This record gives sequence, C-alpha cells and structure tokens, in this order.
Amino acid sequence: MRLALFDLDHTLIPLDSDHAWGEFTVELGWREAESFSQANDRFYAAYQAGALDIHEYVRFATGAVREHGRAQAAQAHERFMQQVICPAMTEAARHLVRTHQDAGDQVVIVTATNEFVTRPIARAFGVDELIAIELQTDERGEPTGEIRGVPSFREGKVARVEQWLAARGLDWSLVQHSTFYSDSMNDLPLLEKVHEPVATNPDARLRAVALERGWRILNLFE
Repeated sequence: MRLALFDLDHTLIPLDSDHAWGEFTVELGWREAESFSQANDRFYAAYQAGALDIHEYVRFATGAVREHGRAQAAQAHERFMQQVICPAMTEAARHLVRTHQDAGDQVVIVTATNEFVTRPIARAFGVDELIAIELQTDERGEPTGEIRGVPSFREGKVARVEQWLAARGLDWSLVQHSTFYSDSMNDLPLLEKVHEPVATNPDARLRAVALERGWRILNLFE
C-alpha cells in the first residue's frame, strides 16, 4: 500500500470547517451571535496555540446539532456546503488529491474536526476514507456531545491511522510509502511518523520545523 494522508482545514480548504460551521449556525439564528462567536474564536485560538481541550470543544461545537437534531442539521449542512465549502475548494487542492488517486495511492483525510461536519466535505473531494472525530450517539442516533473512541487530534491522529490500518490487516511496516499533508504544528506527531511529511500552507511554527528538517513546503492557495 502507498498511503496519502491529508489534513483538511487550512490544508485542503483555506478555512477551518468547524469554525465556519459554527458561524453558519449563527447566521441561521441557532446561536446568539456575539457570545457564540467570541467562544468560537477562543477555541480556535486555543487550537492554533496547541492548547485546545478537544472534549470541551466538541461539546461546544455540536451544540446546534444536538438542539436541532441530526436531520434538520443535515439539511442546514447541505446549504453550508453550497454556500461556504464548495466555493472555497480550489482546483489546486482537487488536483493534488486526484494526482494521488490516479497514481493508485490510498487517499485518506485525517482531521480533528468531527465526522458530521467533514464527511460531506470528504465526499466533495471524492475521498471515501475519512478519519475524523467520531461522535457518541444516544438510543435515537442523536449526538450526545461526547467523543467515541480516540479523538483524531495531535497524537490521536497516529493512533487512529494505526487503527485504520489494523482493521485492514496492515501496520506501518506494510505501507510501502506514506505521505502526510498538513498545515498545523498540532499534526507534528503524524508528520514525524510518515515517510514524506509535507508542510502544506504551514503555520509559522510548522514552517520553522519544516525548514529546519528539510521537509517539503507546499503552498496550495497562492
């Protein structure tokens, strides 16, 4: 197997999909604008600083889905895709994904954003395999605000990729070549694990590490 792993937010798309979804729910009137946006921005700043409590954030980020129900939220997400995500998807990012697919690589999106927000985005890129934060659900299939299993965040991305491989009877030793594209210092554990780390639209801290270690730097959105 040749494995091509992609972070999503600020890597394949030039925005944070979870943050953008939150702002979209404000526009729908599902959240009070000022207090929600301030909290949303605080969590995003904590993520950028490497200090995010992922469990607290997921409880916050799934509030609108929990209150309005998965079915109504899914309808809203379709409009979110049309109005926010699809216009932001660049041909350069689509081409990069297709290049790996055409080469026969197994493409997987590995993101710290939850599966409700990201599954339709992965499909829009033509990617079937998604490793995202999985949501606990109640007996009605509605999310509870808690995370199921290991969150695909920081070191958890390595663990989740290893689980994905194990489910297919594989481990790292059976991967002929692996590439991981990411913009974030939060993804350093998985970048250090693969054969070919690619700092993609990197933040300042990751750019410094990439330059020091001689990693390839890719700017998709310039």
